[in-house]
Amino acid sequence: MFRLFRSKIYVALVLTITTLGIGVLGYRYVAGYEWIDAFYMTVITITTVGYGEVNPLTPEAKIFTVILILCSVVIVGYAIAVITEYIISKNTYLTLKNRRVQKQINNLNHHIIVCGYGRNGRQAVEKLRAYNKPFVIIERDDEIINRYEDAHTLFVKGNANEDETLLGAGIDRAKTLITALPDDADNLFVVLSARQLNSSLKIISRAEYETSQKKLKLAGADNVIMPNRIGGDHMASLVVHPDLIEFLDNLSVVGEEDSINVEEICFEQICPDNKSATIKAIDLRYKTGCTIIGYKAPSGKYIVNPSADKVLEEGSKLIVIGRPEQIKKLHETFMT
Repeated sequence: MFRLFRSKIYVALVLTITTLGIGVLGYRYVAGYEWIDAFYMTVITITTVGYGEVNPLTPEAKIFTVILILCSVVIVGYAIAVITEYIISKNTYLTLKNRRVQKQINNLNHHIIVCGYGRNGRQAVEKLRAYNKPFVIIERDDEIINRYEDAHTLFVKGNANEDETLLGAGIDRAKTLITALPDDADNLFVVLSARQLNSSLKIISRAEYETSQKKLKLAGADNVIMPNRIGGDHMASLVVHPDLIEFLDNLSVVGEEDSINVEEICFEQICPDNKSATIKAIDLRYKTGCTIIGYKAPSGKYIVNPSADKVLEEGSKLIVIGRPEQIKKLHETFMT
């Protein structure tokens, strides 16, 4: 729709400039005006402001003026109409689009808010999309929003440091916030604002420098990720333990054939009656084919490769590993 409007605007501009050029040439050679006087006469004639002539017009110049007035009224009127229609239509479209997006956001609960859609933000969104997690992106760059916005990607335009923007993204109903802004000071302000608006929110922040890590923790961040340090460690590990690291990298691949997936499952999903049971009793391996590789106690303590006699406690989680079809069966059996 806007492409059609732009073509109309180009036509209107070409016609207006052509009329202006014809008018200047006409007054220069028909009426014998100087260039500046010819330009002046053309402008006041096209715009019909009603000023007097610079010099008395000859009969030929008067006929030229009449023709110029009749043509310019139509052309300038067309240009004004096209530009006005474009502005009104664009504003109406943007208003309706913003209302639609805001309505979708208002219907979300326990969603994830991603602040900043740079390299790290896009990687986070790709992972969330792979797991079908609902999310909202806060971004202030119009170019980025226009490039990546679609029916399945909800953007809130604004500064994530401002409470109004966070509330517009549903911070009061959100489950997790990921702030991946490039500047540590901006991330710090986002963490402070988010923690104030939602005390139960899980906050994950990006940090560029180690000195910022402690400050972000004190501000309320639950986890602080340093991509540069992780990248360096990962590259060094590929030298020391290449096969092990390659295997671990495959654990994060989602949905690819012959890949390995890792998933977590809550106590409430395994034991819907809230009665404690041992790992052996739930027989997860037989029911789904997945293997339990970790146990997270309600206190937050992790146990690697828990024994079959380990009793699952309320509020605990199991970390399991399996192929995509086994993870799918896990979801169908316990997580639907």
